[in-house]
Formats: sequence, structure tokens, C-alpha cells
Amino acid sequence: MINKDMLSLGEKRSAIRELFEEGKILKEKYGSDKVFDFSIGNPSVPCPDEFNAAIKNAVNANAPDLHGYTSAAGDKKTRDAISTYLNKTYGAKTTGDLIYMTVGAAAALSITLRALSSSDMSDEVIVFAPFFPEYSVFIKNANAKVISVAPNLNTFYPDMNDFENKITKNTAAVIINSPNNPTGVYYNKSVLESICKILDKKQREFDHPIYLISDEPYRELLYTYDKYDFITNFYDNSIITYSFSKALSIPGERVGYILVNPKCENASQVFSAICGAGRSLGYVCATSLFQFVVPHCLNLTSDTNVYKRNAEILYKELSNIGYKVVKPDGAFYLFVKAPIDDDNAFSKKALEYNILIVPSESFGIKGYVRIATCVTEKMVLASLPKFRELFVHYNS
Repeated sequence: MINKDMLSLGEKRSAIRELFEEGKILKEKYGSDKVFDFSIGNPSVPCPDEFNAAIKNAVNANAPDLHGYTSAAGDKKTRDAISTYLNKTYGAKTTGDLIYMTVGAAAALSITLRALSSSDMSDEVIVFAPFFPEYSVFIKNANAKVISVAPNLNTFYPDMNDFENKITKNTAAVIINSPNNPTGVYYNKSVLESICKILDKKQREFDHPIYLISDEPYRELLYTYDKYDFITNFYDNSIITYSFSKALSIPGERVGYILVNPKCENASQVFSAICGAGRSLGYVCATSLFQFVVPHCLNLTSDTNVYKRNAEILYKELSNIGYKVVKPDGAFYLFVKAPIDDDNAFSKKALEYNILIVPSESFGIKGYVRIATCVTEKMVLASLPKFRELFVHYNS
């Protein structure tokens, strides 16, 4: 028998992927310069030269283990190098023995959620709307229930009252994503302290750990703050999932990691559960070549100023046109209020102007659209007249 849940996932792509494929059709029909594809978070700037040089050096050295298996959790030298970097940069006080190398952040989240959830569908995982749509897929695949917390629509921080009320004895974990996809909003120190204070209170009330999973693929893409507030310094029962995809512009290479905070309750057992979950899912031995390259690139990013400049242009110009835009602190997204209540209808109407923007319903909230700003500045500028025409359509 075919698994009906898996069949449904395979037959129906996410809203982001649907638009991405629609964009290919429109580009074939009208030409790529006439289509304004803001659908997918695919980095548009090259990776650093040092990254390519590190690949060449590794290949030219042709060490016997270059294309062989690493340890299931990852190469020890790579894990130690990441730990040293995190300790120096963020004061993380971690160890390489609690780092698990993964095939990107998707595998990192899938493994972590499986490790923390029981198999009887009783556990709950809290997400803060708006949230990356695949969180729901990963949580359900871990046999847990998705519990969504509403945002404060003035700040797009979590509504703390709703958050506290949504935590129950069945809450196993909470996922945060900062800077956030899709809003670009950063959870600053004050926000993190509020979240952690509530979690500490609820842990005591229910007498069991509630794990805080910080999903950090956009950690280096921070524009309005000078320093990233590292979650292990705020909350003991914290776990970090990370991908090098966005900062280094290497999404296709699929390399990332899981970090268990050494201050976690029973940290070694949590890490063992992660190793077991990786084994059960078949996520062992992340690609060895890129594990060997990563230590040479830990302090590097691609030219993320491109994304910042695009966001500034779009925020200013769309606001001048009349759109209500959430001001981003980082990542490469802009969250825009649709001029009608139906964000799906607005996204479909935008297609008539060759604009591809993602409706917010798939992010757990209605009435907005997401614009990915990881495109060329030329495309951003060329799209503005079409955005104006689209706005006039609804406000003529």
C-alpha cells in the first residue's frame, strides 16, 4: 500500500515551489527579463572565492578519505572547528562532541524533531506564525502536532500571551527562526528573554524540559543589529539547527549541523537521541567533501549587501506606492500586506503582471505576501512599475 500522506505531499508541491515552477513557464513565454520572480529564497550572489579555492585544494590534495565515509555524526576535526568558531564568535561555550553534521537545515530539523518527539502523537511543537511552511511537514513526520502562536501584527514578534497560553504538558519543543522567514524580523535580546522566561516558568510547572530549537540559516544576514544574540546564552535546553546555504550561497551543496547546548538537561542523552534519529532517517555521514571544506570558510559570507540594498529599495518604493510593508532586520525577504483579505487571490492577480509573490496562508497567517529579495537589483528596479500597476488595480 502507498502511504497516503506521502502521496499527498508528492502530488502537491508547496506554494513556494508551485510559483517557482510557474515562473519557469512565464519566462519561456515572455522572456526572463519580463518576469519578476520573487518566489524562492535562492541566493543570487556567487559564493566566496575562498570557498571554491578550498574545494580545489581539497580535490588536488586527494586525501584517501576525501570521498569516503566520515563518522556518522560527522568529521571530528570539522565539528571541533565549528565549535571553536562558535565559542569565539558568540561565546557559545560548546563542544564539537555535541555537534552533528547534516544534509542542510531540513535534515537538521527533521532529525531534531524526531529525537525530541514520542511516537504516539501526543507531543506538541510550537511554531511562531508566520513560519516556514515545511516546519509543519517536519513536525507531522515526527509524529507530533503543530501548535501555531499568533504574531503581534505591529511588530511581528510572537504574541507572548498567546504563546504562554499555548504551552501545555504535552509541549515538547518550540521552534524560533530569526531573522525570520518570511518577515525578515529579528528576535532581539528583549524578545528572546521574554520567550525564555515563559519557557522557564512552564518547565517548572510541568516538570519536564521544553526544548527551544533555534533554526538559524539566516544568522549572518542581519542588517539592523550589530550582534547576533546566540540562544545558548539565554536558555539551557536549547538546540541550534544551521545551514551554510544562505550565508555562503551554496544551497545546492546541502550542508549544515545540529548543535546541542552543553547546558541542556541530559545533554549527552539528547545528542545520542539525535544520533539515533539520524540513523533511523538515514541521515548519517553528510557529504564528506563539503565537511572538509567548511572549516576553511566559517568566517566568510557571500556579498549579502546585495540583499540589504534590494530590501531597502523595495521597502521604500513599495511603501511610497501605498503598500503596507513590514520593515525587515535581516534575511532576504519582505512581508507585504495584501490590498485585499485574500492573499491567494492577490498572488494570482500578481501573475497577470508577471510578478511572482508567495501568499502568506502557507506561512500560517492570512492577508500578506512574501517577496524574496535575493534577486538582482536590475530586476527589483524593473519590477516597480508593475507593482504600481498592480496597486492601482485595487485602488483606482
